[in-house]
Parts: sequence; structure tokens; C-alpha cells
Amino acid sequence: MTFTFGIYPGGLIGDETGLIEPVHPDDPALITAALRELQGVAPAFLVRAYRQHPEGRATPAEPERYAVEGRRLDLVLQFREPDGRLDGWLDFVRHTVRTEGHRIALLQICEEPNVALPVLDGSVPNVRQALVQGVIAAKEEALACGRDLRVGFNAALNLDPADTFWTELGALADERFHRALDYVGLDFFPDVFRPLPPERLAELVAAVLTDFRHGSVAKAGIGPSVPLRICEHGWPTGPDRTERRQAEVVAEVVRTVAGLASELAIEGYAFFSLRDADSAGAGAFDRFGLLRDDYTRKPAFDVYRRLVAELTSS
Repeated sequence: MTFTFGIYPGGLIGDETGLIEPVHPDDPALITAALRELQGVAPAFLVRAYRQHPEGRATPAEPERYAVEGRRLDLVLQFREPDGRLDGWLDFVRHTVRTEGHRIALLQICEEPNVALPVLDGSVPNVRQALVQGVIAAKEEALACGRDLRVGFNAALNLDPADTFWTELGALADERFHRALDYVGLDFFPDVFRPLPPERLAELVAAVLTDFRHGSVAKAGIGPSVPLRICEHGWPTGPDRTERRQAEVVAEVVRTVAGLASELAIEGYAFFSLRDADSAGAGAFDRFGLLRDDYTRKPAFDVYRRLVAELTSS
């Protein structure tokens, strides 16, 4: 099984209340240089981007400019129709496959549909139907057009035993959905929103991934042959979060994920994100980057670059 890496390269980021605009606009030349360096000699590297329905806004802007030199898009289609109407959604999905499929490696349908925060699709009515029908439509269009892309969806980590997302999804998922589904993604940020003992980080990451595979995903009737991906993982720096510790966390989590790749059928990992939104900001969401907001590098940048070179398989 191949194992590929990627990153979200934009400065725009969302928190629990809304979107945070970066203090400096994205610099395409500096982004391209950083992507090129992270990719190194790896034959493939994924550029994560987000496109909203119905507005059509993409972040980073014009993500196709980064899908060159062996890099392809890990493109997320967000279902942001306020009243949950499906009118136009499936047309949007199919149009994306037809017009952008040649530069897309992964097409993710919906963004964190199990989280009811304003910036996430879980807050939108009818999102489960949008997910199921969107996966089917994307795969059918890809096959019809001869597009070589993989279709999936993601979810955020939820440790609440009363959560019903996965069983509700399983009730909606029919045979066509299961045939169309190429992967399931996980967004998780250990030791960010709930502090963990540093000496137990790897152990707890392994436990979370194992439970996600055999617990959450299985509740939806999705079998162990469907690969998992880490779609978003990060660890922000700040006054009480050193850049050195960020580098250590990146190394430990990535190695733990890669070490479980065979056992849990994990096929890839993407870091969130390339640079800070605001390196002087007080909020945790301001400083997720491997680079500072002026594109100068933190130690974690070189750590991630070396991990990509060491652990990429083809």
C-alpha cells in the first residue's frame, strides 16, 4: 500500500466562531518554494484545499497553481447550503470532477460533517444526505470521465459514546455508497484541545486510531479494507507551546501513524498547516504553521521535510 504526505498551504483558518484571516496574504511564490522543498524527491505530494458550495470560494485561492511537479490536490468540497437544500450540490460535485479531476488525487465530500460548528459542515441541515449522495455522484462521474481520483469523506475525532453520527451514516449508506467509497479521513489534534502527558502521546495516538478504525468507522458498516487517511493533524506554537516541542510532536505523531499503516490500513497523512495565520496572535488557532506568518521556518518544517523523504512509499 502506498503512503503519501501532504499539507494545507493557505493562511486562512477557522476556529469555533468563524474564519481567521491571515495577517499577511498568501504569497504563491513562497508557498510553491515551501511545497517543493517539503516534497523533495518524493514522486507525489498532496496539496490540501477547500472549495465551498454554493459560493465557490476556494482556500487557498487558485489552488490549481500548486498542483504541479508531481503534486496533486487533496480537494475538499464543503456543503455550505444554509437550509440544507441539495439543489445544485450534486451538479457542483460532478462539475468539479469533470473540470478539475485531472489535477485531483483525493476528492473529499464535506468537511467534518460530524461537528456542528459554524465553519464546519456538521452545522448544516441534511449534511449526511449530502455526504452519501455526493460520494456516489463523484465516483460515478469519475468513472464516466476516466478520472483517476479517489473519493472519500472525513470526520473529526469525537470521544462521546453517545454520538450518533456513525450509526446514522450507516443507516443512510447503501450498496452504491460502499462501492464508491475509496477512503475515510480523520481530523485530529492530540494534545491541543485536551492536554496529554508527553510520555503517553504515542500510546494515546495509537489508541485513538485503533478505536477510529474498529469502533467509529465500523459502526457505519465500513469495512477494514477501506483505507484511512489522516486529513488534518497539527500542533500550534505559542507562549506556552514551544517551537521545539512542536517539532517533537510532529515527529512522534507521524512516526506513530506510519507505524500503524499496515495494521490499520492507513494510506496517508496531511499536516495542518504550512504557516501561521498570525504569529503574534493570542489564540491557539493563530499558530498552527510549520512556518511563521512571514514564511520563516520553525524547526518542525525541517522535521516534516525529513519525514516525508524517509517515509513516503510508492
